[in-house]
Amino acid sequence: MNQMLGYIVLGLSLSAPIGPVNAAQLSKGIRGGFMSAWLVGLGAMAADVIYMLLVFFGVIHFLNIPFMQTFLWLFGGFLLIYTGIESLKDAGKFQMADMRGREPLLKSFMSGFFMSLGNPLSILFWLGIYGSVLAQTAAQSGLGDLILNSFSIILGLLIWDLTMAGFASIFRKYVSDRLLKGVSVLSGLFLIGFGLYFLFEALQLLLQRI
Repeated sequence: MNQMLGYIVLGLSLSAPIGPVNAAQLSKGIRGGFMSAWLVGLGAMAADVIYMLLVFFGVIHFLNIPFMQTFLWLFGGFLLIYTGIESLKDAGKFQMADMRGREPLLKSFMSGFFMSLGNPLSILFWLGIYGSVLAQTAAQSGLGDLILNSFSIILGLLIWDLTMAGFASIFRKYVSDRLLKGVSVLSGLFLIGFGLYFLFEALQLLLQRI
Protein backbone atom coordinates (compact mmCIF):
# COMPACT_ATOMS: atom_id res chain seq x y z
CA MET A 1 0.00 0.00 0.00
CA ASN A 2 2.84 2.40 0.86
CA GLN A 3 4.47 1.67 -2.48
CA MET A 4 1.20 2.34 -4.31
CA LEU A 5 0.77 5.67 -2.48
CA GLY A 6 4.34 6.56 -3.41
CA TYR A 7 3.60 6.10 -7.12
CA ILE A 8 0.35 8.07 -6.83
CA VAL A 9 2.41 10.92 -5.36
CA LEU A 10 4.87 10.50 -8.25
CA GLY A 11 2.00 10.93 -10.72
CA LEU A 12 0.88 14.06 -8.85
CA SER A 13 4.45 15.40 -8.87
CA LEU A 14 4.79 14.85 -12.62
CA SER A 15 1.61 16.86 -13.27
CA ALA A 16 2.10 19.67 -10.76
CA PRO A 17 4.92 21.75 -12.35
CA ILE A 18 3.46 24.74 -14.18
CA GLY A 19 3.54 24.05 -17.90
CA PRO A 20 1.54 24.55 -21.11
CA VAL A 21 -1.19 22.05 -20.16
CA ASN A 22 -1.79 23.58 -16.71
CA ALA A 23 -1.95 27.06 -18.26
CA ALA A 24 -4.42 25.88 -20.91
CA GLN A 25 -6.49 24.04 -18.27
CA LEU A 26 -6.83 27.15 -16.14
CA SER A 27 -7.76 29.32 -19.11
CA LYS A 28 -10.27 26.81 -20.53
CA GLY A 29 -11.75 26.15 -17.10
CA ILE A 30 -12.39 29.81 -16.41
CA ARG A 31 -14.04 30.17 -19.80
CA GLY A 32 -15.96 26.91 -20.10
CA GLY A 33 -16.21 25.49 -16.58
CA PHE A 34 -15.24 22.18 -15.01
CA MET A 35 -15.76 19.89 -18.03
CA SER A 36 -13.66 22.02 -20.39
CA ALA A 37 -10.74 22.12 -17.94
CA TRP A 38 -11.08 18.43 -17.04
CA LEU A 39 -11.08 17.33 -20.69
CA VAL A 40 -7.95 19.37 -21.46
CA GLY A 41 -6.19 17.48 -18.67
CA LEU A 42 -7.75 14.19 -19.72
CA GLY A 43 -6.49 14.68 -23.28
CA ALA A 44 -3.00 15.41 -21.96
CA MET A 45 -3.20 12.32 -19.75
CA ALA A 46 -4.16 10.19 -22.78
CA ALA A 47 -0.97 11.38 -24.50
CA ASP A 48 1.01 10.59 -21.33
CA VAL A 49 -0.38 7.04 -21.33
CA ILE A 50 0.72 6.63 -24.96
CA TYR A 51 4.25 7.64 -23.99
CA MET A 52 4.14 5.25 -21.03
CA LEU A 53 3.18 2.43 -23.41
CA LEU A 54 5.98 3.41 -25.81
CA VAL A 55 8.48 3.23 -22.96
CA PHE A 56 6.96 -0.06 -21.78
CA PHE A 57 7.30 -1.69 -25.20
CA GLY A 58 10.68 -0.13 -25.95
CA VAL A 59 9.47 1.86 -28.96
CA ILE A 60 10.65 5.09 -27.33
CA HIS A 61 14.14 4.57 -28.80
CA PHE A 62 12.67 5.40 -32.22
CA LEU A 63 11.90 8.87 -30.87
CA ASN A 64 15.54 9.38 -29.95
CA ILE A 65 16.44 9.66 -33.66
CA PRO A 66 17.65 13.27 -34.27
CA PHE A 67 15.18 13.79 -37.14
CA MET A 68 12.23 12.76 -34.96
CA GLN A 69 13.43 14.92 -32.08
CA THR A 70 13.72 17.95 -34.38
CA PHE A 71 10.28 17.29 -35.84
CA LEU A 72 8.72 17.02 -32.37
CA TRP A 73 10.33 20.24 -31.14
CA LEU A 74 9.11 22.06 -34.26
CA PHE A 75 5.62 20.55 -34.08
CA GLY A 76 5.28 21.33 -30.38
CA GLY A 77 6.65 24.85 -30.83
CA PHE A 78 4.27 25.83 -33.62
CA LEU A 79 1.33 24.19 -31.83
CA LEU A 80 1.98 26.13 -28.61
CA ILE A 81 2.55 29.43 -30.43
CA TYR A 82 -0.68 28.95 -32.41
CA THR A 83 -2.63 28.16 -29.22
CA GLY A 84 -1.07 31.15 -27.46
CA ILE A 85 -1.92 33.54 -30.30
CA GLU A 86 -5.51 32.24 -30.32
CA SER A 87 -5.71 32.93 -26.59
CA LEU A 88 -4.44 36.49 -27.10
CA LYS A 89 -6.87 37.10 -29.98
CA ASP A 90 -9.79 35.83 -27.93
CA ALA A 91 -8.83 37.78 -24.80
CA GLY A 92 -10.73 40.92 -25.73
CA LYS A 93 -13.71 39.24 -27.37
CA PHE A 94 -15.41 37.31 -24.59
CA GLN A 95 -17.33 38.22 -21.52
CA MET A 96 -18.31 35.97 -18.65
CA ALA A 97 -21.94 36.08 -19.81
CA ASP A 98 -21.16 34.16 -23.02
CA MET A 99 -18.57 31.73 -21.69
CA ARG A 100 -20.78 28.82 -20.65
CA GLY A 101 -20.76 25.90 -23.09
CA ARG A 102 -19.12 27.96 -25.82
CA GLU A 103 -16.40 25.53 -26.97
CA PRO A 104 -17.10 21.92 -28.01
CA LEU A 105 -15.87 19.52 -25.34
CA LEU A 106 -14.09 17.35 -27.93
CA LYS A 107 -12.00 20.39 -28.91
CA SER A 108 -10.91 20.80 -25.28
CA PHE A 109 -9.87 17.13 -25.13
CA MET A 110 -7.98 17.25 -28.43
CA SER A 111 -6.16 20.49 -27.54
CA GLY A 112 -4.83 18.88 -24.34
CA PHE A 113 -3.98 15.68 -26.20
CA PHE A 114 -1.96 17.31 -28.98
CA MET A 115 -0.38 19.83 -26.60
CA SER A 116 1.06 16.98 -24.53
CA LEU A 117 1.75 14.68 -27.49
CA GLY A 118 3.72 17.43 -29.24
CA ASN A 119 5.76 18.23 -26.14
CA PRO A 120 9.26 16.69 -26.41
CA LEU A 121 9.69 17.26 -22.68
CA SER A 122 7.00 14.59 -22.19
CA ILE A 123 9.22 12.10 -23.99
CA LEU A 124 12.20 12.97 -21.80
CA PHE A 125 9.95 12.89 -18.73
CA TRP A 126 8.56 9.43 -19.40
CA LEU A 127 11.81 8.00 -20.74
CA GLY A 128 13.64 9.08 -17.59
CA ILE A 129 10.96 8.75 -14.90
CA TYR A 130 8.86 5.84 -16.12
CA GLY A 131 11.92 4.11 -17.56
CA SER A 132 13.49 4.07 -14.12
CA VAL A 133 10.21 2.79 -12.60
CA LEU A 134 10.25 -0.06 -15.12
CA ALA A 135 13.86 -0.91 -14.36
CA GLN A 136 13.38 -0.81 -10.58
CA THR A 137 10.15 -2.85 -10.58
CA ALA A 138 11.50 -5.40 -13.05
CA ALA A 139 14.55 -5.91 -10.84
CA GLN A 140 12.58 -6.28 -7.60
CA SER A 141 9.11 -7.59 -8.51
CA GLY A 142 6.97 -9.14 -11.22
CA LEU A 143 4.56 -8.04 -13.94
CA GLY A 144 1.67 -7.62 -11.48
CA ASP A 145 3.54 -5.03 -9.44
CA LEU A 146 4.63 -3.27 -12.62
CA ILE A 147 1.00 -2.93 -13.78
CA LEU A 148 -0.08 -1.77 -10.30
CA ASN A 149 2.69 0.85 -10.16
CA SER A 150 1.79 2.08 -13.64
CA PHE A 151 -1.89 2.45 -12.74
CA SER A 152 -0.88 4.25 -9.53
CA ILE A 153 1.04 6.83 -11.59
CA ILE A 154 -1.98 7.26 -13.89
CA LEU A 155 -4.24 7.67 -10.83
CA GLY A 156 -1.95 10.45 -9.59
CA LEU A 157 -2.25 12.18 -12.98
CA LEU A 158 -6.04 11.86 -12.82
CA ILE A 159 -6.23 13.29 -9.29
CA TRP A 160 -4.22 16.34 -10.36
CA ASP A 161 -6.41 16.76 -13.45
CA LEU A 162 -9.57 16.77 -11.30
CA THR A 163 -7.95 19.16 -8.81
CA MET A 164 -7.00 21.67 -11.52
CA ALA A 165 -10.42 21.42 -13.17
CA GLY A 166 -12.14 21.97 -9.80
CA PHE A 167 -9.90 24.92 -8.98
CA ALA A 168 -10.54 26.57 -12.36
CA SER A 169 -14.29 25.94 -12.03
CA ILE A 170 -14.47 27.50 -8.54
CA PHE A 171 -12.18 30.38 -9.48
CA ARG A 172 -14.42 31.06 -12.47
CA LYS A 173 -17.29 32.14 -10.21
CA TYR A 174 -15.25 35.05 -8.87
CA VAL A 175 -13.73 36.23 -12.13
CA SER A 176 -14.66 39.58 -13.63
CA ASP A 177 -14.50 40.34 -17.35
CA ARG A 178 -11.28 42.30 -16.83
CA LEU A 179 -9.63 39.47 -14.90
CA LEU A 180 -10.78 36.97 -17.52
CA LYS A 181 -9.02 39.01 -20.19
CA GLY A 182 -5.90 39.21 -18.02
CA VAL A 183 -5.83 35.44 -17.52
CA SER A 184 -6.28 34.88 -21.27
CA VAL A 185 -3.42 37.27 -22.07
CA LEU A 186 -1.09 35.72 -19.48
CA SER A 187 -1.99 32.22 -20.62
CA GLY A 188 -1.37 33.18 -24.25
CA LEU A 189 2.00 34.77 -23.48
CA PHE A 190 2.97 31.76 -21.37
CA LEU A 191 2.14 29.34 -24.20
CA ILE A 192 3.97 31.46 -26.78
CA GLY A 193 7.00 31.54 -24.48
CA PHE A 194 7.04 27.76 -24.30
CA GLY A 195 6.58 27.58 -28.07
CA LEU A 196 9.56 29.86 -28.70
CA TYR A 197 11.65 27.74 -26.35
CA PHE A 198 10.69 24.61 -28.31
CA LEU A 199 11.60 26.28 -31.62
CA PHE A 200 14.94 27.35 -30.14
CA GLU A 201 15.65 23.72 -29.19
CA ALA A 202 14.70 22.61 -32.72
CA LEU A 203 17.08 25.22 -34.20
CA GLN A 204 19.91 23.97 -31.99
CA LEU A 205 19.33 20.39 -33.18
CA LEU A 206 19.30 21.53 -36.80
CA LEU A 207 22.56 23.48 -36.35
CA GLN A 208 24.21 20.43 -34.78
CA ARG A 209 23.44 18.43 -37.91
CA ILE A 210 24.88 21.02 -40.32
